Amino acid sequence: MMRILILCTGNSCRSQMAEGFLKSFDRRLEVLSAGTAPAAQVHPRAVLVMKESGIDLSSSFPKNVDQFLGRTFDYVITVCDNARETCPVFSGPVQHRLHFGFEDPAGATGTDEEKTSVFHRVRDEIRDRFAEFYRTILLPQLSK
Repeated sequence: MMRILILCTGNSCRSQMAEGFLKSFDRRLEVLSAGTAPAAQVHPRAVLVMKESGIDLSSSFPKNVDQFLGRTFDYVITVCDNARETCPVFSGPVQHRLHFGFEDPAGATGTDEEKTSVFHRVRDEIRDRFAEFYRTILLPQLSK
């Protein structure tokens, strides 16, 4: 089984969405997400927009990356610039480190409708980027 850790700062939006999508693509993947400074909860708008995509994040919660530092990962993927810059050193082996940067939808301003629109856009960007990663990188490895 391939093990993937998706890392963000708060582990409340982007990394949770990416985890949800990767898990939905292939049950053979062990996908985890964490934050360098975890938030108190998964952002309610992230839960809402992922539910619209058929993925339930309602029981998900932010986790601290420290609990995973000694584990082995095939991929550690940062999804925000801050997490990439502050990514800790893993004592367990990490075969590949990647960065897929996305805007933080939690920072969106404006009306509720405008904020939700940003969450939709970022969700779709995450889905598309991780679907491409799955098709071009992971699936060929899983098919060996």
